[in-house]
Amino acid sequence: MSNTEVVIVPVGGKEARVRFVDTGRAFSRAVPNHVPQLRSEQIELVDPAKNPFFQHATVQLFLAMRGDKPVGRIAAHIDHEAEKMPVEQGFGPGSGFFGYFDAESEEVAGQLLDTAENWLRSQGVTRCLGPISLSIWEEPGLLVRGQDEPPMIMMGHHPAIYREWIENARYEPEKSLYTYSLPVDRDFPPIVKRIVKSGTNNERIQVRPLDKSRYEEEVRTVLAILNDAWSGNWGFVPFTDAEIAYAAKKMKPILHPDINRIAELDGRPVAFMMTLPDMNHVLQRIDGKLFPFGWVRMLKWLRKPTGSGMRVPLMGVLREFHNSRLASQLAFMMIDEIRRVSDEKYGSKRGEIGWILDDNKGMVAIAEMIDSEINREYVIYRKNL
Repeated sequence: MSNTEVVIVPVGGKEARVRFVDTGRAFSRAVPNHVPQLRSEQIELVDPAKNPFFQHATVQLFLAMRGDKPVGRIAAHIDHEAEKMPVEQGFGPGSGFFGYFDAESEEVAGQLLDTAENWLRSQGVTRCLGPISLSIWEEPGLLVRGQDEPPMIMMGHHPAIYREWIENARYEPEKSLYTYSLPVDRDFPPIVKRIVKSGTNNERIQVRPLDKSRYEEEVRTVLAILNDAWSGNWGFVPFTDAEIAYAAKKMKPILHPDINRIAELDGRPVAFMMTLPDMNHVLQRIDGKLFPFGWVRMLKWLRKPTGSGMRVPLMGVLREFHNSRLASQLAFMMIDEIRRVSDEKYGSKRGEIGWILDDNKGMVAIAEMIDSEINREYVIYRKNL
């Protein structure tokens, strides 16, 4: 290793942001089971002109340089919507974050974390949480269990050694997020089937596919339920109108109506379940590159993602029904219909539910009742500054 001093430099401007992204991509390639993501999408996420997260956040990116070679990176950021949330829900006033964390050694990791912390202090932050890259809705947490299999769509994938480096920098675990693996081609236990049948026989309940002919209206319905359902959860930050529009545009090509469900009670939407076919299935085949020929395979996959795994990143039931039998019944009904379609139409063998907060007893119970098992754990760390 060179003895050239490592210098941490702030990132500003398009060219530097591209180098920031490419540095992360180089680190990712060295991690077993990594899946290369679309470079253009990654660049867009750190572009203040394109990602609406920047409309309510103050962000500073940093690169660690040894001479002309990048040897690490980090983001320090303040989500001003998160600052408005109650402290007992995890964030609140004085909260700041780090994310996009990569380093070639523990020494470089320490320098990057120190730099991010000093910048956050200069902004009045008293508590740093991370890694969160950049929004809680994007890639929260450090992967500490599950490096032995490729990640699914929109999930981070990190070297095991990062855990040691972060904890050695005096960060403490604040919250664990779990994903659960579910065999799609296996039927549910008898008790769950009885609950589903009871709901199916209830004329007040209708579980229907997403209606793409009313796409924008349906997206607003789903995110309104989400903002209500998750409003009491740890780490919750509501979607802004701009983020709703951005998410709707980005997700439209991969939202297949028959595996995305809205549950209605007496004609009123009260719950939803979003399912995304695992785009990593095709990204791995095209090495994350659309050109020159990757786009052909991507378009074919988008039309019918046969054989791909399925991930349920989001679901919710209106808060007024929380802790009721109806809430779990609606969840089981939606999962059952999505499981069946994924198996019969798309030939999927595996599904993944999550992330789920480690203390979300209702969702943990639902995951366990359908015989799913934890396959990944992500940890969000905290350090008082």
